[in-house]
Amino acid sequence: PLNGLLLESLGEDWPVRQGSLRELERYADDAAFLERWAGCKLLCKRRLAGIIHQHVQLSVDPGSLFDVQVKRIHEYKRQHLNALQLICQYLRIKNGDTDGMVPRTVIFGGKAAPGYAMAKLIIRFINGIAEVVNRDPDVRGLLKIVFLADFNVKLAEKIYPAADLSEQISTAGLEASGTGNMKFTMNGALTIGTLDGANVEIRQQVGGDNFFLFGKTSDQIAQLQGHYRPWELLDTLPLVAEAFRLIDSGFFSQGDGDLLQPLTRQLRGSDPFFVLADCSDYLRAQHAVGRTWSDRHRWRRLSLLNTARSGHFSSDRAIAEYAAGIWQVRPIRVDLGTAEEG
Repeated sequence: PLNGLLLESLGEDWPVRQGSLRELERYADDAAFLERWAGCKLLCKRRLAGIIHQHVQLSVDPGSLFDVQVKRIHEYKRQHLNALQLICQYLRIKNGDTDGMVPRTVIFGGKAAPGYAMAKLIIRFINGIAEVVNRDPDVRGLLKIVFLADFNVKLAEKIYPAADLSEQISTAGLEASGTGNMKFTMNGALTIGTLDGANVEIRQQVGGDNFFLFGKTSDQIAQLQGHYRPWELLDTLPLVAEAFRLIDSGFFSQGDGDLLQPLTRQLRGSDPFFVLADCSDYLRAQHAVGRTWSDRHRWRRLSLLNTARSGHFSSDRAIAEYAAGIWQVRPIRVDLGTAEEG
């Protein structure tokens, strides 16, 4: 659906015309166009909702905020930071503190390496939270959690266009530079993330106001090395401390209080990927996401601008820069008709 709107508004040659996506910016204050933009996103979300129901037999609201983290399961990518904040949101709902909350469908996807025990435990952790939250009538449609186990290219093609929020929350300084965050941006998802990997360039391109930044920088992480005491942070984070008590009680592991102990023990003890160090700021950024989503016109505008400013990540642009600056070669025009005859 989004490509159809781009073809109509930018022309059929937009995929091969460098800089064409920038032309979308002229529609950023066009209410009628933004309504059509939102309609295309909704169609993508309805399609994904059907796939979710087929995979995990869970009905989700396509009108809710689709908050997505799909990638390889790894401690430095910090799916467990996302999971922890979901418990905090759940506790807020149970306590009747829903101020600023919006209906969310949180979608995880990814695979763990066969011998990576902690990554597999994180998957069990997420699924345990989902089992509790999705069955609790007190949640009243504010939160649903989905884990799509067999994440692959075919599924990714349906997820990227449907995402409203892209979770790029790895520990600063540890991500090389993936391309998943670029795909989300091009499909109009806003990013919540750290200054890590390609997030730095995405934020530069789309603008700081269009990116929910949180967390310590790589320099700040380096300064913490050697004298970081995560257990002391729990005294300053009462909601997170309550989340730990629930986890340790077996609340999210069918009464088995020992199952998730390796995870919580590591977070309290060494926390090598600085989950607790970034937790408070992550919760703040998530609150900002909810506030922004509540202003639907503003969210649609930001979504459009994310797509409009994503052309920088085109492989054509990258190759042109390499050709000029590194290979020092110039393009040669080829007449395909003549070439085929020869």
